[in-house]
Amino acid sequence: MSYRVLSIGSQFPAFKKKAVVSIEKGKEFMEITNDYAAAKGKWTVMFWWPKDFTFVCPTEIAEFNKKHSDFTDRDAVLIGASTDSEFVHAAWRRDHSDLRDLKFPMLADTSKSLAEELGILDQEEKVALRATFIIDPQGIVRWVSVYDLNVGRNVQEVVRVLDALQTDELCPCNWQKGQETLTEQLNMN
Repeated sequence: MSYRVLSIGSQFPAFKKKAVVSIEKGKEFMEITNDYAAAKGKWTVMFWWPKDFTFVCPTEIAEFNKKHSDFTDRDAVLIGASTDSEFVHAAWRRDHSDLRDLKFPMLADTSKSLAEELGILDQEEKVALRATFIIDPQGIVRWVSVYDLNVGRNVQEVVRVLDALQTDELCPCNWQKGQETLTEQLNMN
């Protein structure tokens, strides 16, 4: 099984999908497009999980929610996504205590068209792989990370990479925001 994942430097595909943005009756759903963040001049962090009502997925979604302000402080908009429907997302949010107060939309790619275009649709189960895309305000993919279905990701690493990308400088291994970049070191020589 091989995948052709959309890679760095690619334009993120245009899309228009339903998303769950609330569990308040009558305010649950809205349509989201690829311009959701870019129209505001912001970065996008879109993370995908395989299935709602599972075990690893809510741990990641809850952690992204805990770190939500870390992303907004960096002018980034979070979007969570899977191939489940908006109705399944809404039911899961109402059912799972860690998901009730999410601060970001849960995108529903029920046609699986976006997951397929991104190259992250599992060939056997036809669900999204655990993928994360960091997209700059011009809609260009700047970072991609894809995990196997059974392994959760490290949300702090996503924040770290976003910080590094936003410096537009050379950042060494394990670089953290506030540390000197290689660009700064080279400029001192």
